[in-house]
Amino acid sequence: MVHAPEKAVSDQHTGVAPEARKAWWRTTAPLGLLSLLPIAVLVFAAWNSRWVRTGGDDWCFLPVVHDGGLPAMVEKFYLRDNGRIVNAVLVWAYARFGEAGQQWFAPVTGALVLVLMWVFALAVLRAAKVRAPRGVPLLVASMVTALFLFGSPNTYKTFYWPAASVSHTLPPVFACVAAVPVLLAGSRRGKYLALAVVVVAGVSLGLLSEETSVVVATVLGCALLVSGRVFPEARRRFLRVCCAAGIVSVVLGTLILYTSPGATRRRERKHASTMFTSDSLLGALHGFAEIAVTLLTTWWYLGAVVVGVVVGLMSPGPRGGVSPVRKYAPLLAAGVVALGVSGFLCTVITYPVFKEYVVSSTRLWNDYLLLYLLLLVFAGGLLGHAARGWVRRPVPVLAAGGVLYAVVCVALTVSLAGLATTMQAHARDWDRQDAWMRGQAAAGAQVLPYKRLPQSKMTEPFRHGGKAKWPASCIATYYGVDHIVQGHKLP
Repeated sequence: MVHAPEKAVSDQHTGVAPEARKAWWRTTAPLGLLSLLPIAVLVFAAWNSRWVRTGGDDWCFLPVVHDGGLPAMVEKFYLRDNGRIVNAVLVWAYARFGEAGQQWFAPVTGALVLVLMWVFALAVLRAAKVRAPRGVPLLVASMVTALFLFGSPNTYKTFYWPAASVSHTLPPVFACVAAVPVLLAGSRRGKYLALAVVVVAGVSLGLLSEETSVVVATVLGCALLVSGRVFPEARRRFLRVCCAAGIVSVVLGTLILYTSPGATRRRERKHASTMFTSDSLLGALHGFAEIAVTLLTTWWYLGAVVVGVVVGLMSPGPRGGVSPVRKYAPLLAAGVVALGVSGFLCTVITYPVFKEYVVSSTRLWNDYLLLYLLLLVFAGGLLGHAARGWVRRPVPVLAAGGVLYAVVCVALTVSLAGLATTMQAHARDWDRQDAWMRGQAAAGAQVLPYKRLPQSKMTEPFRHGGKAKWPASCIATYYGVDHIVQGHKLP
């Protein structure tokens, strides 16, 4: 009894009620600790980016940026390569710093993806009026980021290779962030601003990635179809206008890209006219079926479901009204349909270029992989909320989920450690050959031997028994010589 007043005075000075302290230690603190696990995986992956070296398309990008800057890069993409103007701007943004830009690209974009997914999670939970503990948005964002960047069969091309990340990893993240102003808009000015963001983002995505544009248009179309059942009546008209504006703007950006000289040349060069032949469609269907099986059987994607279950168990639904499970089940079904349709269409688009290798070119999956992970979180959330009625003690369930969460992070770390070993060996050989070739070029040599140094299925010249030359001419330009020929040993 003597200490009670002192304790009350202490609580009054700190401004924190005892119940709030207990709630913080029971929810926010454990969730924050769990969030540190995938963030630690991201930090480990970022540290390994110092072993990134030039390869693939970057051989061709770096000399153009060095000699002509942004105008030359935009001209190259729009007039000769593929028409992706926004892609050219993003490539210039990192390539202007040379090799350092390539090595810093992964840490910078990894942190950017984490922050943007955190903002997106906050906006979704707020728009859905989910009363989640404070640590939930970061928990969701960190795990989704880790799975998206490091759960791929070829993490190097997803995370470390800037050319692939700009085209296939970052665009779906940008699409999610474009929805944030729409989800949070309340005032008339906020709605106008959100609509402007949607239009600009749609056109930009159309000029950045054809595959992500397909995914976005399909998702927005499905959202319109189920809007009468899942959109709140007070905001239904505004959300429908935003969906329609998003579709129109994406189509507009895609048309600008499609009619560009670069895209026309690319279609002719890659025989895109065969896209809708029966053989191509059947090949794409078979390829997408293989991809779908791989995604469904990749066990560490269960980490996204676990996060969703945690959200559902720890976040009480809205008081009264329709159960969230019944209310949002049509939205989940529409999302699954959108995933299947857009994934198949993305495979159809890329099949004429990659043929049967569309299955092994895993960077192409990223355009719809993020949607898959978000749907897993959503499904887990509905499952967790449904389980609230028949799970008397959620603590054991949450503990089991935390263990699986940690196991997933450990598995991703082990995979990254193996990749780091091969990256380090590749970097040593690359540096050795690079120093020799620079020395020979400075001495006046015009023809240099180049030994192939493949890393994570990166494109190197002289493959297929020396028949495939690309990007040999770009490597010659990079070193300032006339030609390179196939070398069989390191200098």
